[in-house]
Amino acid sequence: MGFLFLAGPLDAGKDAVSTVCSSLSVAGQSYYIDSRKGSDANSGTAPHEAWATLSKVNSMGFQPGDRILFRSGSEWNGRLVPKGSGTAEEPIVIDRYGEGKLPAIHGLGKWESAVLLENIEYWEVRNLEITNKGPRRKPGRRGLVVRALNMGDCRGIHLKGLVIRDVNGSLVKRDGAGSAILIHNGGKQVPTRFIDLLIEDCHLYRCERNGINFRGNSRRSEWHPSLKVVIRNNLLEQIPGDGIVPIGCDGALVEYNVMRDCPDTLPFGDAAAGIWPWSSDNTLIQFNEVSDHNAKWDGQGFDADYNCIGTVIQYNYSHDNAGGFLLICNKGDSLGGDINVGTEDTVVRYNLSINDGIREYPTKRQGWFSPAIHISGPCKNTRIHNNLIIIPEKRMPEIDSTVVHFHNWGGSWPVDTHFEKNIFISPNSRGFQSGGDKRTVYSQNCYIGNFDSLPDDPTGVLDASSAPGETAWGDDFQVLKAFLQTKQLPKLDESIPVPPLFRELFGE
Repeated sequence: MGFLFLAGPLDAGKDAVSTVCSSLSVAGQSYYIDSRKGSDANSGTAPHEAWATLSKVNSMGFQPGDRILFRSGSEWNGRLVPKGSGTAEEPIVIDRYGEGKLPAIHGLGKWESAVLLENIEYWEVRNLEITNKGPRRKPGRRGLVVRALNMGDCRGIHLKGLVIRDVNGSLVKRDGAGSAILIHNGGKQVPTRFIDLLIEDCHLYRCERNGINFRGNSRRSEWHPSLKVVIRNNLLEQIPGDGIVPIGCDGALVEYNVMRDCPDTLPFGDAAAGIWPWSSDNTLIQFNEVSDHNAKWDGQGFDADYNCIGTVIQYNYSHDNAGGFLLICNKGDSLGGDINVGTEDTVVRYNLSINDGIREYPTKRQGWFSPAIHISGPCKNTRIHNNLIIIPEKRMPEIDSTVVHFHNWGGSWPVDTHFEKNIFISPNSRGFQSGGDKRTVYSQNCYIGNFDSLPDDPTGVLDASSAPGETAWGDDFQVLKAFLQTKQLPKLDESIPVPPLFRELFGE
């Protein structure tokens, strides 16, 4: 398939003249760095007086309103660790100047990260290329790290228009993994969190294991969540593990991101998925596209995971993910302790899933486990409504064609799960598998095709002509349609009886 991306990352590497954020700063000094023609003996305050090295930049203490400008086309081998803090009115800005390729910082695998922002606030970092590839994979290797320890509220960190590539961390999560970007807050002496953290218009590719992940205050006994976290309009490619994972956040917004072309390189049993919160509340995940995830355990496009309250997953496009469209889970044997208050009040609505659940090999569970929707453990009060889920004919008979599968995790089952006004389409599905789940309700869903088993749905319908239409979806259908017009959807086979209204999504 081809794809259309909304803005930002795909333009980041083009030859252009950077526009410095002068509108953000009314005071402060501009400093210039040129790896080819600069000298650390210079003043650094004009292009012809540019500094030359990262060491010179790292030795300085910058002030509110300062601008640190790297010359386009320049490259440095080393690590950038700037010092000083800006203010809300006068942030410190890292950007580029001149025409040409993005200025590049290559960590060469010698440090944890090629760029480190530690215990500083009110910084905007944009228009850099960052790599950190060593001679062999190493656990914990990153492209860029934002770290706040024992400093209280760390405010105003904005990462924009960055290209972060070729980071060879470990492929194994329990060994320490690796990622393009790590956001890390903590400390025992002073409760610490991020407020106003933005990651926008970045292009992340060939990074192992993960894309954007967090390490924060995840235990409920130490709950001090980061606020005003926004992850928007980023492109993640050739990343085999977890794409975007907020941890220890309240109210994080994850929107207009694309994750695709995930290589099948994770070891057997190593779990990963596309976009999902962990130990976070009120996360809003919307207008994202996840495809081609190949993790050998989980491997879904989207997930509301452990210890998360009030997650909303809406207006997303999921397709061709080995493990399925959706995972919702929590672990029963840790529920109620100082870590885990539960996964509750999850809402999944107005999403499109096509050809998810295509795993072609055995898993830790029996068979080639990859249902479209997997709900595991004591998840409570989950509402899944107004989603369109299309499961085409599987290439091989062993591939799991189950629509919904409930499971026990840690001794507990899901409770109070509601499926309403969804459209499930499959030419030959194993149907719906339940177990010890309690008070599961199906209402007004449409089941089109052939299913080995169907749930008890007294108000459900079994043909396309009776499917929930625009009345059932309201204005939300037009919202989803407008989003999908930026995507290239597959041409559906005529044998797939999609209701007439929803064929509009496919340009028919």
